[in-house]
Amino acid sequence: MKGLGRELVGFAVVGSCAYVVDLGLFVWLRGPMGWDPLTAKSLSFLAGCTVAYAGNALGTYRRAAVEVPRLRQYGVFFAVNVAGALVQLLCLAVSHYGLGLTSQRADTVSGAGLGMAMATVLRFWGTRTLVFRVVSPARRARRAREGRLGSWTG
Repeated sequence: MKGLGRELVGFAVVGSCAYVVDLGLFVWLRGPMGWDPLTAKSLSFLAGCTVAYAGNALGTYRRAAVEVPRLRQYGVFFAVNVAGALVQLLCLAVSHYGLGLTSQRADTVSGAGLGMAMATVLRFWGTRTLVFRVVSPARRARRAREGRLGSWTG
């Protein structure tokens, strides 16, 4: 459990930094730069994902075995983050359009509150199981004995 606690803290710190980059870049692109919201958000989302990937690869999961090329690993990481964004949008859509809760407060609670919480759980699970494939020391030793340490499967 001690290792999982450290992993959760590292994931949260990296995620917070990525969020600051995403938000800061979005605000700058929308405000002083005058970009349209979808282009600004797309670029800020990509920047936030890149910061999160780098922080997790070089920090939180630096000891994880790299079993696939980094570009492929980033692609899977990006897909996990897109899935998280879709969870947030789904929560917002259900609340706003399905339940008729249309106030700014309701949108904030459903999208940035509940949606963010659910998306964070999905991102944590996806990052540790699909991207960096956290393997127990016993399983890693067994895989090394079997000659499968560098294998993507199993």
